[in-house]
Amino acid sequence: MHVLFIEPSFPRNQREFVRGLKQAGAFVTGIGETSPEHLSPDVRRWLDGYEQVRSVVDEPALIDCVRRIQARGWVDRLEATVEAHVLAAAHAREATKIPGTTGRTAFLCRDKPAMKEALRAAGVPCAQSTGAKSGADVRAFAEQVGYPLILKPTAAAGASGTHRANNKEELEALIGTTGVDRGVPVAVEEFIEGHEGFYDTITCNGEVVHDFASHYYPNVLEAMRTRWISPQIVVTNRLDAKGYDEVKELGRRVNKALGIWTSATHMEWFFGSKGLKFSEIGCRPPGVGVWDLYAAANEIDIFREWANLIVRSKTEARCSRRYAAGMIALRPDRDGRITACEGLERLRRKFASWWIDDHVPAPGTPTQGVEAGYMANAWVRLRHPDYDELRRMLNEVGESVRLRAQ
Repeated sequence: MHVLFIEPSFPRNQREFVRGLKQAGAFVTGIGETSPEHLSPDVRRWLDGYEQVRSVVDEPALIDCVRRIQARGWVDRLEATVEAHVLAAAHAREATKIPGTTGRTAFLCRDKPAMKEALRAAGVPCAQSTGAKSGADVRAFAEQVGYPLILKPTAAAGASGTHRANNKEELEALIGTTGVDRGVPVAVEEFIEGHEGFYDTITCNGEVVHDFASHYYPNVLEAMRTRWISPQIVVTNRLDAKGYDEVKELGRRVNKALGIWTSATHMEWFFGSKGLKFSEIGCRPPGVGVWDLYAAANEIDIFREWANLIVRSKTEARCSRRYAAGMIALRPDRDGRITACEGLERLRRKFASWWIDDHVPAPGTPTQGVEAGYMANAWVRLRHPDYDELRRMLNEVGESVRLRAQ
């Protein structure tokens, strides 16, 4: 099978998808923005061909590139695993008659108002929401729904560009800062109180083959706005317990309603006083190294398993559910440059049996802002057979390790 893979070099974990495809037996051609001479040795070794384009989201250029490759031989699949690339890849598939995620599915997984409209029509419980292109649209929704409200870009990933308005004054300020009063489209949503998590799948021919559930501590919006918090993402190994049945059923209903066929998915959800509510979904893997946690928790090569489903439509492994796994982000005490990380070495020794890996920037490295995400500065990843013990260990890391800056 000949598979085209978009952007095999950046971000760094993209090379793992290339490795998986090669090990699954595919003939792999990369399409990317990196010049061929700057590809890493591993990527060059795993690729059978490579085409450079100015931008992988320049759809005419991407389509022309795919057609040049097709002129040299048959192409079976075209794959993209980065949120920003998914829609361009879908349009290129349709233009060149390559099977895979359709333009409709990619659009619905990218445009939040259209996504919610399609899912409400399918009976999926969602927060009230709308697409807004003017301040008047936003104000009308606020009059109907009340506060608090969430404003976010229609195609953002995670909490990027997401803001909460608790009252009319805060809403008016956000109308200006988001640009919606100048015609910049935004999604406006009812704010749902409750615990936030995500349910991810790898599907084949519309059926879930592998699935995973994770929890945020605290919820993302709070985590990305509050410096003193060391936020956690924790993968459960209790997914087969009855309490997760509703989450799994919700995920399958969403995948079916949006037409997800053979793809990785990443679906956010809330659970609170109003019950379980769908938040949003992407037809691609989760970010911030979460697939590494899934692999460590379940003792599988998850990139190879994804590739097996792309190339062979079958899996070679089952998730062991042996471990819970988690990561904790460590924020510097101020903006500036990293000077030291205190307390980490002691915990490396104490939790050596359960330590997956960690990252600490070298002294002198400029800090990144709190809003930059879970892997922006320092982080630690652990696993343990007992979910509650893992939470305790992660909490101890957060309480004991100090990342200093000046």
